[in-house]
Amino acid sequence: MSRPDTDHLLLPDAEADVRPSPQGAAARRALLAHPVVLLVGIVLASLNMRAALASVSPLVSDISQSFGLSSTASSLVTSVPVLFLGLGALVAPWLARRFGSEPVLLFALLLLAVGILVRVAPSPVALYGGGVLVGTAIALLNVLMPGLIKRDFPDKAASMTSVYTGAMIAGATLVAASSVPLEKAFGGSWEASLAVWSLLAVLAAVTWLPQVLIARGRTGHEVRMASARPGTGTGSGSAAKSVWRSALAWQVTLFMGLQSLWSYVLIAWMPTIFTDHGMSRSTAGVIFAFNNLIQVAGAFAVPLLAGRMRSQRPLIVLVTSLVAAGYAGLMIAPVSGAWLWAGVLGIGQGGAVGLALTMIVLRSGDAQTAARLSGMAQTVGYLLAAVGPLAAGAVHQATGGWTIPIALVLGVCAAALAVGLFAARDRTV
Repeated sequence: MSRPDTDHLLLPDAEADVRPSPQGAAARRALLAHPVVLLVGIVLASLNMRAALASVSPLVSDISQSFGLSSTASSLVTSVPVLFLGLGALVAPWLARRFGSEPVLLFALLLLAVGILVRVAPSPVALYGGGVLVGTAIALLNVLMPGLIKRDFPDKAASMTSVYTGAMIAGATLVAASSVPLEKAFGGSWEASLAVWSLLAVLAAVTWLPQVLIARGRTGHEVRMASARPGTGTGSGSAAKSVWRSALAWQVTLFMGLQSLWSYVLIAWMPTIFTDHGMSRSTAGVIFAFNNLIQVAGAFAVPLLAGRMRSQRPLIVLVTSLVAAGYAGLMIAPVSGAWLWAGVLGIGQGGAVGLALTMIVLRSGDAQTAARLSGMAQTVGYLLAAVGPLAAGAVHQATGGWTIPIALVLGVCAAALAVGLFAARDRTV
């Protein structure tokens, strides 16, 4: 089977099946006449795409003590947002088509700021309810940002993807390293340490406001495109059914979900694993930040290699082996080898997520299929990933240690390897 031309598919677009009318095209040209405003908005929004998740992990022990939470209940603090990453992905494309990407992104950033503040209210209900808002907001950002970049920077999609993914990881790194020092600076208040990051979301929202005003002429001026090929359709008909009924699509989706699962277990529990073995919380937070930072290397290199291969099977073996080796290290020598395991895991994590996103593109025959496969992979993948932190916390509580939870994640690595080898074949949905 010949490979598809992937230049136009580099980023799945939630608005792939609509095109602007002449009025909408004029509004878009007006928006692109201010590229600096748009670029600043993309960078600031991207900084928020992991920050609210990464800020919790170094503080989870204090949060648990404050509310008297068990390990299982503590895991819900990170599992609930991840669950709504999947559920939010269901509505993001519809919102983009109905209202346009800019207004929805502005709404997502404001919702994120509100969610962060709700999460620090003195109530367990607010803690979890704020997580619902945070997860929904990040889901909208996750789904809409790639499409917006593809739409407005079609000739610079690769470089702009590096900008937005780099900013996303930089935000997580900054927050992970700062959470414990901020808590100490605020007199031991984990609430203040978490709440301060709402300001970052508000700042990003302010930069999106002029873009919404510039692009207001687009809303309501989109028209439905014709099918890209017979039988694909553009609505919820045959194209959507063909994706959900495709074995290859499910293989790509499962790899996305399994690699997300092992990453969110680390986001939820890595600092706790270190502190439970005697490491200080400050050092654990810095190593966790290093793990986030080193993901840039894998996320940058692996997609470039994947695009040059007809089959990505060697890369599947590479990234899953790195993650498995890192987890095994956490089981055997969590403190003495902490920096090494954080680095190995970071390269594997970054490479895996980059490979998963790249395979969505490579396994899609056209832009509409790429958009729908992206939606399927994110929805099912994040719903699957939400099980990880919760299950790890429950097993840790039941066994009193981390050996069995980590062994279970090694089983996830084996499953990801198996399904990834199928997903990496040179075929298209």
